[in-house]
Amino acid sequence: MAHVAGLLLSSSASLLFPSSSSSSSRRFSLPKPYRSSPSALIMAALNDDPIREWILTEGKATQITRISPIGGGCINHASRYDTDSGSFFVKTNRRIGPSMFEGEALGLRAMYDTKSIRVPLPFKVGSLPTGGSFIIMEFIEFGTSRGSQSVLGRKLAEMHKAAKSDKGFGFPVDNTIGSTPQINTWTSDWIEFFAEHRLGYQLTLAQNQFGDSSIYEKGQRLMKNLRPLFEGAVLEPCLLHGDLWSGNISADKNGDPIILDPACYYGHNEAEFGMSWCAGFGGSFYNSYFEVMPKQPGFENRRDLYMLYHYLNHYNLFGSGYRSSAMSIIENYLQVLNI
Repeated sequence: MAHVAGLLLSSSASLLFPSSSSSSSRRFSLPKPYRSSPSALIMAALNDDPIREWILTEGKATQITRISPIGGGCINHASRYDTDSGSFFVKTNRRIGPSMFEGEALGLRAMYDTKSIRVPLPFKVGSLPTGGSFIIMEFIEFGTSRGSQSVLGRKLAEMHKAAKSDKGFGFPVDNTIGSTPQINTWTSDWIEFFAEHRLGYQLTLAQNQFGDSSIYEKGQRLMKNLRPLFEGAVLEPCLLHGDLWSGNISADKNGDPIILDPACYYGHNEAEFGMSWCAGFGGSFYNSYFEVMPKQPGFENRRDLYMLYHYLNHYNLFGSGYRSSAMSIIENYLQVLNI
């Protein structure tokens, strides 16, 4: 993005301030009534770069001083825009339209409104003129550590407790988990929602993408027999981050936890721990969490079930390296449930 923005800036500069050598070599000029004014050229340059346009208008900046790439993502390109009115965090994707970032923005806003755990406030989502999309959001300066596990657990539980849905399980829009579509059709029954829109969708994707009829057929058997795993559990539709792994967890300069890059929906709170295999949650995290959201009967029996969704998604996104983990979980449940 820095390279693209640099091209736009240099292009605009050459239009507004042509060198004497280039102007002297011109063989013609537009008739005076049709000459573009400097303000028209500025507006044309802004219209070619909707990110720059928003920052210099609604973002209240008059100057972009620096654009720096930020690493860490495998789906999108991220940049920091420094301006005379502060910094902005910008993500772009050259292949996917704005619906992906619109879903992210709605999730960020929903979490932000709980006033529990810190998330970056989204400002603008739009399309890029060359294809793809962008999102502009608050830039948060990270601290030197990931912060306290105990505080993270407590604040995450406070978010789950604060935000409930009266429409059931789902979300106002479909969104993405990584780059995989995540279906969020409102459903009154959690077990039905999780079976159909989480496990079922991923199993169908694996069959269509890899011809994997074995994992599909065994997964379908499990899907139809999930209910015994939820006996005694309270199934409330809590607002979930949805993709909570170590890369989406940080802390600000004060040490307060921050969560990023969500795949939000309203679901059973335990589903939030589905990425625990690469999140690094320790004992202090769970102890603090359960002080606010008490542990439910059968919690340990459902942990692998919620991890299965993410193992299947990694299988579909990144290939066969994750298949054995997903299949092992499915086969273990089939044996435990005797089906």
